[in-house]
Amino acid sequence: MAFVITEPCIGVKDASCVDVCPVSCIKSSPEAEQYFIDPGTCTNCNYWEPVCPVTAIYDGFNVPAQHDAYILKNKQFFS
Repeated sequence: MAFVITEPCIGVKDASCVDVCPVSCIKSSPEAEQYFIDPGTCTNCNYWEPVCPVTAIYDGFNVPAQHDAYILKNKQFFS
């Protein structure tokens, strides 16, 4: 598992992470409330870390318990 975007992105959906991603692995759709990271494309660069205004992105192995549901939500977006 690469990185996972969690609940703090909802309602903000700031595209700063998209702008700095060197492999364009951060995606969304007009209907989606947040962005998602494609685990098949992500290179684990961490470029998003200093630009995410809401600290919504976590390593897939270190997602806080209250945001565990976002691991599955991210996988489903790319299914």
